[in-house]
Amino acid sequence: MTAAGPAARGPARVTRARMLFGLRVLASVTLLWLVLSSVGSQEALSRLTAAEPFWILAALLFLALQTLLSAWRWRITAAALGQTLTGRRAVREYWLAQLLNQVLPGGILGDAGRALRTQTGVGLLRAGQAVVVERMSGQFALFGVLLSAVVCTALVPGGLDWPRWWPGGVVLALLCVLLLPGALLGAARLPGRVGRGAGGLAKAFSAALFAPTLWPRQLCLSTLTVGCNIAAFACCARATGTDLGPAAAAALVPLILLAMLIPFAISGWGFREGAAAALWPLLGAPAEAGVAASVLFGLTLLVASLPGLLALLQRSGA
Repeated sequence: MTAAGPAARGPARVTRARMLFGLRVLASVTLLWLVLSSVGSQEALSRLTAAEPFWILAALLFLALQTLLSAWRWRITAAALGQTLTGRRAVREYWLAQLLNQVLPGGILGDAGRALRTQTGVGLLRAGQAVVVERMSGQFALFGVLLSAVVCTALVPGGLDWPRWWPGGVVLALLCVLLLPGALLGAARLPGRVGRGAGGLAKAFSAALFAPTLWPRQLCLSTLTVGCNIAAFACCARATGTDLGPAAAAALVPLILLAMLIPFAISGWGFREGAAAALWPLLGAPAEAGVAASVLFGLTLLVASLPGLLALLQRSGA
């Protein structure tokens, strides 16, 4: 019975994983259908079919650039933690991770695979720390751009017409960001594996993100990657008939991108479109225009991740 236990648990885990994947696909499809039904699917589809190819191409170029910048940021982060990655391998692995994040549930399995595939010589713990620090540096930059843009568009005359609850929302978001380092340091004081793991991650952040010689480059690269993502979404909006100004794009697009982090869908589908439908009226534009821009961004993001197939084929043929 003891020997049969692990063998029996294996198929059970596979079945459970398939069920979770199916539920997330169902959630994405259901949410997307509800959003399209509420705003008018025909109007959104008309905008999509009339999308301008020039702006779609521009979005693809911005997304390709953000992949290259992200891979560069990963190399710098990994090097600070004693892990050596060639530029070619970093780009190849990053593109593969992005592709897997697009088609697998949770949005982080591609990054987990990136750590697994590059652990040789440093171990899984150090490779995982490099991936976590690199991803979090991008999230910190996204929050920074978001908070700055929201404050500016609310205070400058002629900015966005934010709802009355926005000051509380800004303060809450800022507190959440500021509490993260404190929570990590607090967890590092816990006994056992949790404390050791949190302590090691805190040291990794200190060495690879906040070191005096590294933080300027980290800040620059993370801001540029965020800017590329915002510009890509703005291009998709322009392609479907909405001209976002720089300030409005910097304030609204990060909120839409953050909706993609909700782990109950596939690559944010459904949640992203719902966020766009809710935020687009702040521009004085119809909700269906926001949904069309979001759907086009999702499709463009998937196409921009297809170079990861080459890395996957190379690994399969190795």
